Amino acid sequence: MASGRRDFSQFQAKLEKHIERLPDYAQRAQRKLQRYMPEQGSSGAVTRPKVVSQAMPVLNEARAKWVAWNSPEAKLARRKQRTSRALTLWIMAAVLFVLYAVVGWLGLAGAGGLAEAVPGIFGAVVFTTLSVRSALRLRQLNRIVLPVSTTPPPLPPSGSAARAPMQRLAECESTLADLLRQLSEPSALGTAPVPEYSVADARSTAAEAAAALRALALRIQSIERARDAAPAGERGAVDSAIATLREQLDDGVESFGALVAAAGRAVAASSHGLADSRLFLTDATDRLAGLALALRELS
Repeated sequence: MASGRRDFSQFQAKLEKHIERLPDYAQRAQRKLQRYMPEQGSSGAVTRPKVVSQAMPVLNEARAKWVAWNSPEAKLARRKQRTSRALTLWIMAAVLFVLYAVVGWLGLAGAGGLAEAVPGIFGAVVFTTLSVRSALRLRQLNRIVLPVSTTPPPLPPSGSAARAPMQRLAECESTLADLLRQLSEPSALGTAPVPEYSVADARSTAAEAAAALRALALRIQSIERARDAAPAGERGAVDSAIATLREQLDDGVESFGALVAAAGRAVAASSHGLADSRLFLTDATDRLAGLALALRELS
């Protein structure tokens, strides 16, 4: 008969074995910890941990998605979508209750008469009312005009090749908005230096070009993330692709700056005559429109 006491000899032997290997465990833990801790360089500067530098693009992308999710445009679009779905549901329910009332009134599934049709009539009235309310709500949402956001889009990360061009683009957009505002204001004679349709055309073309340039910058950031995850031997080809896209981005920002310069010349020439002002702005707008079209086809 076995005794009720447990034999701890094997447990004690395993424990002593692990205690003897504690220094090895500590050394391995220290080596793993050094991979993520910043190291002191020869110049005394603290380098950024590798895991942190790899996580920064992911954090920036998550932050950008969160900002886009909470933007007024996205919130309004979600409200419209929910209201449209509710309207479809209420209409389908109202149709089903109308059919139920007809079947009950004709006696196709019972004795017939008004008593059989009352539940269907009641349900049809209720869901028709809800449908009308949802339709009015959707109409009201479609009439909402959101104010133009003056907050500039977030810039790429500091280590990205697209950050410097996007900084210049943001400065150009701010300057262009101020110049176009001056061109659309009436002068002392009561007329604007440039016709309103020319200013509106320049403004819309600039917005399209800026959107195309930002799409190109997003492509560069995506390729940079792929480069960071690629093996070291394959990063050279990816770097050359990034350099090519960076050249295209620089050319696009330079063309955008040409429109800003043309708007500045139009403001300066506004005191000399309408034709000169309009000529400067129209020529630069046409060239920027061609650039925006080329960038959209490229993306």
